[in-house]
Amino acid sequence: MLLDTASLYFRAYFGVPDSVKAPDGTPVNAVRGLLDFIDRLVKDHRPDHLVACMDADWRPHWRVELIPSYKAHRVAEERPAGPDEEEVPDTLSPQVPVIEAVLDALGIARVGVPGYEADDVIGTYTARATGPVDIVTGDRDLYQLVDDARGVRVLYPVKGVGTLNLVDEAALREKYGVDGSGYADLALLRGDPSDGLLGVPGIGEKTAAKLLAEFGDLAGIQAAVDDPKAKLTPSQRKRLTEAGPYLAVAPKVVRVAGDVPLPDTGTALPRGPRDPGALDALAARWGLGGSLQRLLTTLTV
Repeated sequence: MLLDTASLYFRAYFGVPDSVKAPDGTPVNAVRGLLDFIDRLVKDHRPDHLVACMDADWRPHWRVELIPSYKAHRVAEERPAGPDEEEVPDTLSPQVPVIEAVLDALGIARVGVPGYEADDVIGTYTARATGPVDIVTGDRDLYQLVDDARGVRVLYPVKGVGTLNLVDEAALREKYGVDGSGYADLALLRGDPSDGLLGVPGIGEKTAAKLLAEFGDLAGIQAAVDDPKAKLTPSQRKRLTEAGPYLAVAPKVVRVAGDVPLPDTGTALPRGPRDPGALDALAARWGLGGSLQRLLTTLTV
């Protein structure tokens, strides 16, 4: 089980009231919400391995070089010597180090790789997996990894942190008209304003799905643009031709990496805390109460 950790603690932050606070009055709604979410996931799915995948760089420079608008609207501060600072709610930022410390004390593997997003870490673990994989994320970008033949599916939260949609290839075909391998092509054609990806102007989701059904994949669509006999309308041919420079670089930006240099980290689901003393101190300092105790009980079952 691979957690898109930032996606989940953002959802926990907005799904749990900020009246949930530490003894000193500091909000810990994201911390406790994430612990409750992990508890529910482990209870319901009993993974053998669990990895909290992190954004060591939420806006990698190599993606920005290809498409400068990539996540540009979410930059709070540009940093020439390191990752740009992301715009995050004031009361969420201080909770992230607490989340990291609690995961470490629990012994839940926490993996981020410099220069890469959590999506890329997830993509690489998925590529290396020899058995079924559950990816837990609120980010549709990861639908591209869904693969029924390999047992790779996405668990997508739809209400707070308690209700999940199971996304397999049948679900993708029903909603988008593509399977997992076609989702990245659909996404880059359609665009994604939340990531600063403009897509091909005039080519929406339904048109993109029809083009992929007709020509197979992005390469097939691009070949059709150069084939006067291909079944493209004049406006589609014009739009795709004008979008040529974007289409030349978008695949590398939109498709998650599968070759990230992962650290040699044990990923087995812990049966008890790695550092009980540190965990006790964190529980007292931040008032983690029932959320942490429930997860500890679940891990020891």
